Amino acid sequence: MSKRLVIISNRIPTDSAPSGGLVFALHETLQRKGGIWVGTRQATNASLASSLTPVPTQENYERLLFDLTPDDHKTFYLGFSNSVLWPVCHRRGDLVDLNRVYEEGYIHVNARLARQLYQTLRDDDLVWVHDYHFFPLAAELRKLGFRGKIGFFLHIPFPAVGDLGALPAQINLAEWLSEYNLVGLQTRADVARCLEMYRADERAELMIDGEIKYRDRLTALRSFPIGIDVDTFTKHAAQPLKRELQRSLPKDMAIGVDRLDYSKGLPNRFRAFGRFLEQRPNISIRPSLLQIAPPTREEVPAYRNIRLELEELAGRLNGENAELDWTPLRYIHRNVDRTLLAGLYRHARVGFVTPFADGMNLVAKEYIAAQNPEDPGVLVLSRMAGAAEDLIHAVLVNPYDVEEMSDALLRAFNMPIAERIQRYRACMAQVIKTDVNGWSDRFLAMLDRCTSSLLWNSPPSEDSKVL
Repeated sequence: MSKRLVIISNRIPTDSAPSGGLVFALHETLQRKGGIWVGTRQATNASLASSLTPVPTQENYERLLFDLTPDDHKTFYLGFSNSVLWPVCHRRGDLVDLNRVYEEGYIHVNARLARQLYQTLRDDDLVWVHDYHFFPLAAELRKLGFRGKIGFFLHIPFPAVGDLGALPAQINLAEWLSEYNLVGLQTRADVARCLEMYRADERAELMIDGEIKYRDRLTALRSFPIGIDVDTFTKHAAQPLKRELQRSLPKDMAIGVDRLDYSKGLPNRFRAFGRFLEQRPNISIRPSLLQIAPPTREEVPAYRNIRLELEELAGRLNGENAELDWTPLRYIHRNVDRTLLAGLYRHARVGFVTPFADGMNLVAKEYIAAQNPEDPGVLVLSRMAGAAEDLIHAVLVNPYDVEEMSDALLRAFNMPIAERIQRYRACMAQVIKTDVNGWSDRFLAMLDRCTSSLLWNSPPSEDSKVL
């Protein structure tokens, strides 16, 4: 593929080569193919740039930054992106904070980014837009006359039709997504929900080949389940933990690693672990749960509330169950190096991944990849995680059912080694199948094959070059 690749995402690495997850995948893709990576940065009003700002790099691609003012951060990022779109996509309409200023800020930022981006784009570029922050970006680029191919990938769950009713009346996801040549979603269930949205819209028609015709535009819609860099993570996990840390960790340990978000089901996870402690048949066995939950979006009230709830639950659980030489719940509210995480996953006998809603959940795949094939641990996984669609040999649970999760922990800690190996091998085959490098290659190959709509060949507007 000789066409130039241009990637847009909210976050972008600004120092050395990144590692892990989506950032690693995009970095490796651009290293192989070359191109441009555009991301946002917070800036003061005084230093707001009128064009994309280059970042010095030794990589095989360019990095460009788009400035967000303090007001942009409040309205575009904290406001509409994370207080409206995020809860809608995660089935929490009760947490939606509607504010006309948020909506206006979201549209304004996407329009301004499109204007600055348009100055850099060539007509034959392949543009790849990532995540809910930029739903309307293709529509704004089309207004300016960009004729090239634009793909979109949503990393979080696609909302159900009923949840879309919580959005402001002026917001039309069907209209925005129809401006893309290719829309990629994490799971087949996400694709089904997106198709349901278009079925409910009289302006849309579902084509036999799986494309969507909306007005006079054609958009391809597919599932591209994202994965991890399996080889790198497996190598990290094989490195032994430091001796002092190894001695401090309990033998019977479960692990959870999640951003501190209400979608992750952490309060119920703590309650399930507490119930498991009460029900364990042998009280001489002292299992522990290591929960790593780095902070995120603490300016949003819902996130402050979940932190307070977790701290109260953790204190109560340890107060009721701990001994002088045993702390059942280890709760860490900060980031832990990803290389160290790989070793902690390998040590843990149970991976406890129980979100209420999740686009994929790469922790589930990381836990599997980190295991010792000869003596693997057991993954307890929420049915609501996108990863559960393929990791069907994990112990699947309902994250709303505390008793079921408690029973699953008991089963996992006592699972015979033959069953553990059989489940691990089946899950590992799926983790390898969805390796992150193959994910990006498959998406870009399909985007390159997409045909352009006649509507997108219209001439640019007179002010298309105006910032």
